[in-house]
Amino acid sequence: MTSGLQMKTPLQEDTANWPPEQTVFPVGHIDLRVLEGDHPFHLHEASAARANWLTEITANPALFEGRMVFQHRMAVSEDGIFGDAYVVPFSTFLWWRKQTVRAGGFHVFAFPVLVTSDNALVAIRMGQHTANPGQVYFAAGSLDENDIVDGRCDIEGNMRREVLEETGLDLSDVLAEPGYHASHFRHSLTVFRLFRFPVTADELVARIEAHMPHAADQEIEGAVAIRSADPEAQPYNVSMLPILAWFFDRPR
Repeated sequence: MTSGLQMKTPLQEDTANWPPEQTVFPVGHIDLRVLEGDHPFHLHEASAARANWLTEITANPALFEGRMVFQHRMAVSEDGIFGDAYVVPFSTFLWWRKQTVRAGGFHVFAFPVLVTSDNALVAIRMGQHTANPGQVYFAAGSLDENDIVDGRCDIEGNMRREVLEETGLDLSDVLAEPGYHASHFRHSLTVFRLFRFPVTADELVARIEAHMPHAADQEIEGAVAIRSADPEAQPYNVSMLPILAWFFDRPR
């Protein structure tokens, strides 16, 4: 989603001019550049991140030190989401995520919201060996080097890749609602889009669970049908809550 549209506010290192936290807002445009070099947070916190990584993998040896896209400065409004990012080790992100007050960067990730013919949503439950053990959220993964196209983040490509890998479902085969929406909390920005499947939630859950034994990474331990915005119904990742409230409040 890149074009000649120019951002109306400069990139910033805080969320002062963003829409309110944990609200859902439409997004007119997305342009996330990936720059060469090292993220300032990574350079400043490299020693602490390495020490924390040793603690993390001692507790969970299954964690993988991959490389992911981590935003540095951003501008976020209904007009669009703009940012400059760098590729960093996963350990840098884990250290940033643990900070009581997050600063120095932003985590942007994409949620493909799977909507079924009976107006339910289908999400996945993460395995105990992952970085988010037991949490329930839509099939997704952080932007990484596979999602960089011509120096920019390919949000749609990330959605399609992650859903295919984790669930076996091909988003190219279903109807995508026009446009994106977003929500943010503690310097983490969720970008999402609705994809409508012509089957019931139970049928879609069964398809995902049939695929699970064949998935390459074995990251999920089940699929979940969501039929209400009840925040206590599942151990939801916090990023799910404003999306569920927004979706189930919409006329259907």
